[in-house]
Amino acid sequence: MAKKLIGVDLGGTTIKFAILTENGEIQQKWSLRTNILDEGSHIVPDIIESINHHLDLYKMSRDQFVGIGMGTPGTINREKGTVVGAYNLNWKTTQNVKDEIEAGTGMKFALDNDANVAALGERWKGAGNEGDDVAFITLGTGVGGGLIANGKLVHGLGAGGEVGHMIVKPNGYLCTCGNRGCLEQYASATGIVHIAQDKAEEYEGDSRLKAMIDNGDEITAKIVFDLAKQNDYLANTVVDEVCLYLGLASANLSDALNPEYLVIGGGVSAAGDFLLKRVQENFKKYAFPTVRTSTQLKLAELGNDAGVIGAASLARQFM
Repeated sequence: MAKKLIGVDLGGTTIKFAILTENGEIQQKWSLRTNILDEGSHIVPDIIESINHHLDLYKMSRDQFVGIGMGTPGTINREKGTVVGAYNLNWKTTQNVKDEIEAGTGMKFALDNDANVAALGERWKGAGNEGDDVAFITLGTGVGGGLIANGKLVHGLGAGGEVGHMIVKPNGYLCTCGNRGCLEQYASATGIVHIAQDKAEEYEGDSRLKAMIDNGDEITAKIVFDLAKQNDYLANTVVDEVCLYLGLASANLSDALNPEYLVIGGGVSAAGDFLLKRVQENFKKYAFPTVRTSTQLKLAELGNDAGVIGAASLARQFM
């Protein structure tokens, strides 16, 4: 009897759950609001309760499952199954996630960083086509990454895959990490708005984007890209700058790893080919010649499901 997998994608606002076949097909999905009150002490009990409740609901037993995998923000000890410093979850101290969830559900449990897990998802069922060498960059509120080399995630000593903190502009914008000029400050949703505001101050010409910023209207990365698609001159200069840094980072990453695919995902990637084409132009300009012709840039294909699918794939180690 083929066993099933459970994937959990833990985020600052939502916890997503899925039950999958061992081949990665989603059979059931549900989600929960993340309760970060009281130093995030409700999060793990809520996850346990929700899994147990849904197994009862679907009349399923524990022995039908291989195990549970989860993607989480923060710094992770994969062996011990602990998480520390996940500030958007209010987890300031070490959380013994693995021990608690295994005790609470009676199933084996594995976890990894949320961007790594999304990379595993895209590699398994999405744009990575089960390739042995796949690099993944996710553009959301921040910029995350997951690097797969020889079929395995690159963890290094724990911070492998922190592509958002590659410096793309020395002495540039100050990053939350304390450095200046990180990719995260130029290609994340927040970074794109920052660039737009700075450029609007200097821009004299006619622009809907400038008018909105001068008016104090709420600006988002999506608005910037939508206006650029409508040939707003200022919006286009913003997109050009974002794609310059993203193309440069993609080239440097690919020069180091020469993956089969470099996959771009996350909310900002919803801009689609409009984004990808400009990133590709810069990638081709900066990449090493053989890398330029062998590494292929692609958009992610799984959207919001990458996290739960990749998380579930962590549980395959228990098969």
